[in-house]
Amino acid sequence: MSTSPVSTGSAAPVPKTVPPKGVLELSIGYEGTIRSDATRLTRIGVPENVAIDTDWDKISNEFTAVRGIGYVTWYPIATAAANLSEGNSVFAAIERWKTRHADSSMSVLFQSTSESPIFFSGNKSVVEVGTESGIAKIAAYDIPRFGMDVPVFAAANYKTIQTRNISSVNYLPGSDDAAKTYADLVANLDPPLFARREGSLQIIQLANSGAAPFVSDSVLLTPLNSPISTDTELDVIYALAHQSPNSQRAWIHDGLAHYAQLHHIEQAGGRQAVLAYLGTRRPLLAEAQKTTETKNSQALEASASLINSGDDAKSQIKAMWVWWMLRDMCGESTTTTPMLSYQSTTDKEPAYMQHLIEATCKKDLEWFFDDWVYRDKGLPDFRITSVYPRKNLKEGYLVTVTVENLGIAGAEVPVVVHAASGDITERLIVRGKSQASVRLSTQTLPDQVTVNDGSVPESDVSNNTFKVEPTAVDNH
Repeated sequence: MSTSPVSTGSAAPVPKTVPPKGVLELSIGYEGTIRSDATRLTRIGVPENVAIDTDWDKISNEFTAVRGIGYVTWYPIATAAANLSEGNSVFAAIERWKTRHADSSMSVLFQSTSESPIFFSGNKSVVEVGTESGIAKIAAYDIPRFGMDVPVFAAANYKTIQTRNISSVNYLPGSDDAAKTYADLVANLDPPLFARREGSLQIIQLANSGAAPFVSDSVLLTPLNSPISTDTELDVIYALAHQSPNSQRAWIHDGLAHYAQLHHIEQAGGRQAVLAYLGTRRPLLAEAQKTTETKNSQALEASASLINSGDDAKSQIKAMWVWWMLRDMCGESTTTTPMLSYQSTTDKEPAYMQHLIEATCKKDLEWFFDDWVYRDKGLPDFRITSVYPRKNLKEGYLVTVTVENLGIAGAEVPVVVHAASGDITERLIVRGKSQASVRLSTQTLPDQVTVNDGSVPESDVSNNTFKVEPTAVDNH
């Protein structure tokens, strides 16, 4: 076994050409151990404690937890060699492998030499096999779509608590109180409608209290730390939502799971809490988008688009934001009604999800999907070019605001007029490299106008406010 992030391994002799959709059976033996090893991260400058918390995979007598491609290649894979020190090459190699195996399947048999239960991120059944000493029960697992999630297995002397919605918390000896706290958390969470798939999530404790949580299919591996933090709640919400819908498209599968986190934040703290959370993600997305904006070309726009993306950080953040913007444009039903009719087997064309959402939204969203999903046109950059307050004949003011988008991607963005009588908000679609205007009525003279409240990601937010001078008023 290899602990390298991507490994070509040894060549296996293939007796004949395998046709598309064909099956090749190989008998492969493994020996040796997997020890906790974070060298691949420390050698590129990652602090040792962070590296250990990230690369926590190991096999030992007391505790076992191992992830697949990207972490430990415990099953046969074939990829180009890649190195974490070479920019995005590792993630690109993994995504190419996942794309190639999006419709591949894998069956695994696990037999433990101890009484410790084995958990695996797949559909489980139990088979009985005759042995010299009697009948042995072997856990059989199937992954129908191998390229969607990184397979993971874990084994230890786990105890189990079933929650009220039949999900389970599996914990190590001595963690009884923490496990009960987690079970109560899962039972009381209120995820979005599309994420309410009861009885499927298995929470499995990691031995390292600082280990980074990991989600694969119906499994969440995480330390059972107490007290419960907001990040812990978001991890569980993500794991619940990540199971549905079962889409082969990462921007749908992962993006909706991240949107579920925003939904949870909004329930707890309102819209402003969501905008604050998004604000912490904007610099990461803006930095990642610089390459696209600098090397703008149709080929790059298509290859780097969400429809062709994997689970890299940029795509995950952008997909989350796309679903939030769709919610703002079309309402909460955007993430519920289309999901009830979504079928992954029917999703054969890029526009499949667009048409489902349009049927609910009753709007033409072709321009939005073209800028944000089908192509990677970077981020918009809004600025207010003029504010024209005009006094009404009776009372109040009619304020005309003109917004320019310096970026290539268009968006529907809120325009807020701030006045002593209160704030007035209208939404305005501003396409890339263009201007658009909106009129708002206020009781008193506005003192400033803001475009974008943080709900749309921008490359530059320093030019979003316009101060209105009293001399700008037209009294005619």
